[in-house]
Amino acid sequence: MLCDSHIHFIPSEISENSSFYKGIWSDKVRLFEFLDTNKIDKAILVYPATDTHLKLGWQKLCDIYNFFLAALIEENPKIIGFGIVDLSANIPAQVKHLREEGFKGISITSSEGGVFVVDKLKSLFEAAEKHKLSVFVHPQTINPIGYERVKDPLLMPVLEYSFDNSMLLGSLMMEGAFEKFNVNFIFSSLGGVIPFLKDRFDRVYNMLRSRDMVRDLGKPPSEILKKVYVDTSGASLSNIKLAIDLFGEDKILWGSDYPVAPNISDNIKTLDALGKDVSEKIISGNFCRLFNAK
Repeated sequence: MLCDSHIHFIPSEISENSSFYKGIWSDKVRLFEFLDTNKIDKAILVYPATDTHLKLGWQKLCDIYNFFLAALIEENPKIIGFGIVDLSANIPAQVKHLREEGFKGISITSSEGGVFVVDKLKSLFEAAEKHKLSVFVHPQTINPIGYERVKDPLLMPVLEYSFDNSMLLGSLMMEGAFEKFNVNFIFSSLGGVIPFLKDRFDRVYNMLRSRDMVRDLGKPPSEILKKVYVDTSGASLSNIKLAIDLFGEDKILWGSDYPVAPNISDNIKTLDALGKDVSEKIISGNFCRLFNAK
């Protein structure tokens, strides 16, 4: 069994009003072919953070996206839908509606308008817990952290997306969100740069605690972060090993990041080096346990 924790599809009305997500991003036939050709049994479809809300507004964007995604779920049982919400509107009501429409989770971006909106997200997490929905965090692609200082077509997706994702993960940890809310959090792309900083997080935290310069988290950051799931998004074996060391082998979900997909077969084959038990957890076992999939 093969499960993909990170795919995208953009309805044409949203794609046409975006500056980047065009062509294959709204090609449903190509998406279905991708799933069938690669023998993917289940896949989480999440929102990649377009700039369409600047033209249509958040409410209309959510209505269009969620409507088409609900239809897609009904048409193709392989797809598990994660809807989106307008954080400026009635969050609990929107989350309740997503649950009623058959969605399994909520897709959010790591920041909004250059700001980490942790306070608004708490309301969303409360609603997600109530309705037993998971939360998927995708890197912000519009004005990610650092964009006001460096605008570069390569550095933005490689560094700024990664650090934006990491900063929200770290902020939620410091706010105690992973302890407070009984929600399955999934961060894309191995959680950004966090796996590279495991030792530094604990070392600096202990130093600052000894000087009473940071609040008591109750346990080292590396222990708190084991509550989080991350997807691989086509990452290399060496980086996946770092993520396993931090989050644990039970919290890693294989993801292709379609249509920004690597060579699927080669990417999966590299996991063989982890051993059969671990590789099977990553490509299907952890996913199936999380979503009661068979």
